Amino acid sequence: MARYELKLPKMGESVAEATITNWLKNVGDHIDADEAVLEIATDKVDSEVPSEVSGKLVEILFQKDDIVKVGQTVAIIEVEGGVVVDAPSEQTQAIATEIPASVEQIERTVETARQFTAVPIASGNPPSKEEYSNSDKFYSPLVKNIAKEEGISIAELESIVGTGAEGRVTKNDILAYVEYRKNKPAQIQQTAPVAEVSQPVATPVEPQVQQHAIQPVNSNVEHRSTNNEHRTSEPATNSQQPTTTSQQQTTKIPPSVNGQDEIVEMDRMRKLISGYMVQSVQTSAHVQSFIEVDVTNIWDWREKNKNAFEKREGEKLTFTPIFMEIVAKALKDFPLMNISVDGDYIIKKKNINLGMAAALPNGNLIVPVIKNADQLNLIGMAKAVNDLGNRAKAGKLKPDDTQGGTYTVTNVGTFGSVFGTPIINQPQVGILALGAIRKVPAVIETPDGDFIGIRKKMFLSHSYDHRVVDGALGGSFVKRVADYMEAFDPNRSF
Repeated sequence: MARYELKLPKMGESVAEATITNWLKNVGDHIDADEAVLEIATDKVDSEVPSEVSGKLVEILFQKDDIVKVGQTVAIIEVEGGVVVDAPSEQTQAIATEIPASVEQIERTVETARQFTAVPIASGNPPSKEEYSNSDKFYSPLVKNIAKEEGISIAELESIVGTGAEGRVTKNDILAYVEYRKNKPAQIQQTAPVAEVSQPVATPVEPQVQQHAIQPVNSNVEHRSTNNEHRTSEPATNSQQPTTTSQQQTTKIPPSVNGQDEIVEMDRMRKLISGYMVQSVQTSAHVQSFIEVDVTNIWDWREKNKNAFEKREGEKLTFTPIFMEIVAKALKDFPLMNISVDGDYIIKKKNINLGMAAALPNGNLIVPVIKNADQLNLIGMAKAVNDLGNRAKAGKLKPDDTQGGTYTVTNVGTFGSVFGTPIINQPQVGILALGAIRKVPAVIETPDGDFIGIRKKMFLSHSYDHRVVDGALGGSFVKRVADYMEAFDPNRSF
């Protein structure tokens, strides 16, 4: 009997790890080739991991909610005949084995406190990128750049308690730590006794420290409250007791609910969306431009050709691919809308990759990406839009399907909205909302004079990042989109 190692496959250039959300097979179950064995989730999409061989599942190395890196072995499948595949290495087994020892958890808690409060401020040359890459934790390029510029050592960086997804250190976390270092340099001492911190994965401890011990990092860095208070080796005086009581009462006040209210925890994707939206609003200086556009020619052309298009191409023709084709054309005219921001740097994107916001059946939102959208004709655009939309609704998107977007379009008119103020999809600098198409009375100018007629019109709502896009550029871009829509050739072929 041969043993096959089922590894976490590569899921896109920017995806380094995933969370196991569900095991579809149990130990002892038979697995067919290409049959899904487990479900995983990245910070973008949910996906399934299939087996490349047929056999019997004999060992599961990671449990539900464990975080696994790309390339790690997650399970062992026993197959008949064939080439024997090495069993998981001792290193892999050690990673997969959990040691539920409270003593070790306490030691980790105390060690974290020592690093966070007793690490000296780095001096001399800032750490190199190679040093940061040696860490077992994941840090975004922006966080690494900030750490390097501020001279934050790898030990200091690893001591910061992250508030992002899966405990990752966000931009706000590291900026808060930088501010803490600047405001309280005297408190960071190499020889200071260890102060207590609260860790969610370990049992709270209350080590005995001297009265002059360093206070724990303030709430604007850790973003968590704690009821554990520092105790001195000497009895507290009466004057100290009111302070301790006040500190114990600084806990988060729960929302007011009554017996008829229901408290429901957000699902994983909703938590991610919530974090992305708040981060975007805190990062970009959002500003909007609105313009009304006459799309009568587009409406009439689609009505005339949609049946023939579906019969010949086997694809439904909606308004979305028509609009996406126009947006891609406008982005070629205004390349400074096809950029992203990384700290103090602007990255001009060579490819035009259009994000297409799609609502899921459970009410959540996802943004699959049409790669190289400017190179597609209407038929190719329609196929891409329909494929991504169908797979999004069925939960069949791959992580790479949501990566690499350079500009996003969202169709708020699907739900009857006339216009909206969409939030930018970071690190992009613009997003266009398409409003509902309405029949409205309008003034029509002709060589023989003006008259009133019924036209099909819609609003375009353009949100852009005022840090790098001024009103002239943002307004000119959306005006160009409107001009292309109104100049649509009603006699064009598909």
